[in-house]
Amino acid sequence: MEPAKEYTAFIGDRVVAVGNLEEMLPKLKARFDHDRGTPFIIFDDETGAQTDFDLRGSLPEILAAANRIPSPKGPGRPKLGVTSREITLLPRHWDWLEQQPNGASAAVRRLIDEERKRAPAKARRQRATHATGRFLSAMAGNRPGYEEASRFLYRGDQKSFTESISAWPKDVRGYALRLSKDAF
Repeated sequence: MEPAKEYTAFIGDRVVAVGNLEEMLPKLKARFDHDRGTPFIIFDDETGAQTDFDLRGSLPEILAAANRIPSPKGPGRPKLGVTSREITLLPRHWDWLEQQPNGASAAVRRLIDEERKRAPAKARRQRATHATGRFLSAMAGNRPGYEEASRFLYRGDQKSFTESISAWPKDVRGYALRLSKDAF
């Protein structure tokens, strides 16, 4: 079983809630109920992408909606979260796949899992770099030193990256450093 997704919520430059949905959403719901005009920015800690949750309704309704997995449309096994997609292979690839035990789909999944295990450090570094880049673009795109910080991030220069964001607000800087931990 995969660990629960983690999120970080900001109001302005301040972190106001951190954790999985069950930890974070009650804090945000309380803030939202106190002042519905408060603008939140919520980030997925794995991808650095902004995400939204509808905070209207009761907390159990909000948690149920947030935990609901959207049903994929089209062929596949939607109840298992499996979506069928098309890939293009040459005839020799199809011939090889047809000879594999448990079918072509199982063979492709095995190959992908083996590759993910074989190069985890590189993949982890790439995910952390892209997640940090998304966050920087959203929260620091207009800050002094943003362009330099981005260049240092994608170049893999941790020392210069850290120095270039040193004047940023504490929570923005801290989250950028946390996201970028595996990028260097």
